[in-house]
Amino acid sequence: MEKFLENIIAAEKRIKTADHMVYVTFPLIKDKRLLLKIIQEIKNAVTEGINSILQYEYLYKRIILYKNPKSNFKIFIEKCAPRYQITREEINLILELFDFIEKHKESPFEFIKDDKVIILSNGLNPKTLTIEKTKEFLILVKDILRKTRETFKRNF
Repeated sequence: MEKFLENIIAAEKRIKTADHMVYVTFPLIKDKRLLLKIIQEIKNAVTEGINSILQYEYLYKRIILYKNPKSNFKIFIEKCAPRYQITREEINLILELFDFIEKHKESPFEFIKDDKVIILSNGLNPKTLTIEKTKEFLILVKDILRKTRETFKRNF
């Protein structure tokens, strides 16, 4: 099977897992730390979706891929996103999601207050994660994969 298809299938599985965690597991358990696991799953799905698009475009010789993921992401933004009707707002939300994950990895301290997970950076700048923001990220990845599937179908 083509690599781009494997990635899109893997991304869809991750979305189903994240969706179940958001709408079934989280309301039952009510553990705010679960939000961090959910956004990690969503980030992995977004990454696999982007990789699928990049591999598909590379297969049809529309782009050149590099070893550097940042270069490939720049190519995705500049050349692939317009073709797949991925808007600037969606790209900004992807960047925000990646920033959440990065801050979580670097964070020396995280805590739960009310219905939020507060992630503190080394400079003690807070980044707040809520269930609403998590759902926004989930909707984003679903939209991107829907647009990707539609574009793939048009080209087959």
